[in-house]
Amino acid sequence: MDIMNLKTLAQKAQHHSFYRWLLSFQLNRVVPFNKPHGFKITAISLHELTVELPYKKRNWNHVKGLHACALATLAEVSSGFLLILNLNPKKYRLILERLEMDYHYQGKMAAVARFNLTEEFLNHNVFSPLKTHEKLSLPCEVKIYDVENNHLATGTAHWQIKDWQKVKTKLT
Repeated sequence: MDIMNLKTLAQKAQHHSFYRWLLSFQLNRVVPFNKPHGFKITAISLHELTVELPYKKRNWNHVKGLHACALATLAEVSSGFLLILNLNPKKYRLILERLEMDYHYQGKMAAVARFNLTEEFLNHNVFSPLKTHEKLSLPCEVKIYDVENNHLATGTAHWQIKDWQKVKTKLT
C-alpha cells in the first residue's frame, strides 16, 4: 500500500468506523504474520494509535491467558505503524532493532495498546539527530491494558531509523 493512500485512509479512519475496519484489514493483510492475531485499530490520528488484541484462542497461552508473544507483537505493531504514518518510508528505513517486554498481569480478556507521538518528540528524537548521525535507535514505550484497565504489560520497541540514502545493502 502506498504511503499517501495509507495517510489518506488513516485520516478517514479518525471519524469513520468503516475506514478503521479497512485499515485494520490492511494491517493484518500486509503483514501476514499478524493476520492470526486479528489486530483491530479502534482509534487513530496522525499522532496517536489504539490497537486491540482480541481475546481468542489463537492469542492464548497454555493457561488461556493472552500469550506473551501476542502482547509483544501488539507493542511492535502499534509503535511501528504510527511511526510509518509519521515518517516517509520512501525516505527512511525503519527496522525493529530490539523489543523489551515487562509483564505485569495475566490477560484474560481483550488487550489494548495505546501509543502516541508528538511533532516535538519526532523533531527532537528523529529529525534533528538524523541531520548529524547516520542512523539512530528510537525507543518507543507502549503500555498495554485489558478492557478493565488492568496494566498487562509495558513494551519498549527500539526502532532503528536510517535515511535510505545512507543504507549500504541493496534491496533484492
